[in-house]
Amino acid sequence: MTSQDQPGAVAHFFRTQFAHVCICAVASLHGALCLAAELSPAAQLGRQIFFDASLSASGRLSCASCHDPAHAYAPGNGLAVQLGGADGNMAGYRATPSLRYLEHTPAFRFDEEGAPNGGINRDGRAASLAEQAERPFLAPHEMANASTDEVVEKLGRSPYAAQFRQVFGDAIFAKPQQAFRRLTHALQQYQQEEPDFHRYDSKYDLYLANKVPLDLAELRGLALFNDERKGNCAACHPSVRGERGAPPLFTDFSYDNLGVPRNARIPATADAAYFDLGLCGPDRTDLAGKGALCGAFKVPSLRNVATRQVFFHNGVFDKLTDALRFYVRRDTHPQEWYPRDKRGKVQKFNDVPARYRANVNTTEAPFDRRRGMAPALTAGEIEDMVKFLATLTDGYQVQQ
Repeated sequence: MTSQDQPGAVAHFFRTQFAHVCICAVASLHGALCLAAELSPAAQLGRQIFFDASLSASGRLSCASCHDPAHAYAPGNGLAVQLGGADGNMAGYRATPSLRYLEHTPAFRFDEEGAPNGGINRDGRAASLAEQAERPFLAPHEMANASTDEVVEKLGRSPYAAQFRQVFGDAIFAKPQQAFRRLTHALQQYQQEEPDFHRYDSKYDLYLANKVPLDLAELRGLALFNDERKGNCAACHPSVRGERGAPPLFTDFSYDNLGVPRNARIPATADAAYFDLGLCGPDRTDLAGKGALCGAFKVPSLRNVATRQVFFHNGVFDKLTDALRFYVRRDTHPQEWYPRDKRGKVQKFNDVPARYRANVNTTEAPFDRRRGMAPALTAGEIEDMVKFLATLTDGYQVQQ
């Protein structure tokens, strides 16, 4: 396999102030000795904040409740959307993503071709991990605090309040807005410095380092993943090393509209007028006037995808095999995915308003086929692809 530059994040990969964490990961894959650095005082605070449920309105919800370390910092349940709020029973609107491998995400921008790229969250509205951490504390369906002042008041009563003062100043709690910014900064530092957020120790990482082989089914799956006329996954999820040997992130941070089916398990969809349009709303508002972007969501990393329990931005599928089947059979067998209207016509792309359905990707493989044509992948090839994707799971143990 030859190495080529991975678009988007490679320069950022080594510019970040915590590049030593990732350089350490790369070095260890090549057999070099690399000792993990102790977390900074701010990152140590961030770790305590991350697991502190007392900072929520219910007193039962922490960052780790939805971003469970035991599940690659994604939910440990099969709910399409997570529950939060003051009583812990308010449903969210989107499937909760993993927090692993986010620290190298570039800020949102439009690239040289005018295409959106980068940003954290499924709509890219957060420019940094610190900014991303702000909203959950205040969102009514998440930690549900009434204000940043309320969060800081709870922080001031926490067991680590004295440590917070020691790191950020004795008078920090007298300045609630500044204290809240320091809180989110601490969470960012924790995610950047803690090696568990960027392990790079999957079977595929070891394979790239020539430490373990892939079996035949995994190799077939990799070939299908990269094949432009079959899976074509690498077009958005690059699988090769980047600049200076950086491990592949399996995302190019681009955006796509896949026309996934509406998910009735999300309570908000009971309102026929409700649509989650990704880049153009409702959560993100600055691009609401750009109709061509409506329905587009950021391409996620596929690292640890085999550990997920729901897939796509609305969690509509609960099996990886079904997600892959949708990719290759969406256009050839639409009746398998979408409901029919009263006249029996399949309502394709039913989670996108009719006026924006032309935005759905129908030109790139495997979406460039028509009804009745053979899908790009057979059932056996999908099985091979699933086996390959399982090699992207962190924590692979070499068999002795």
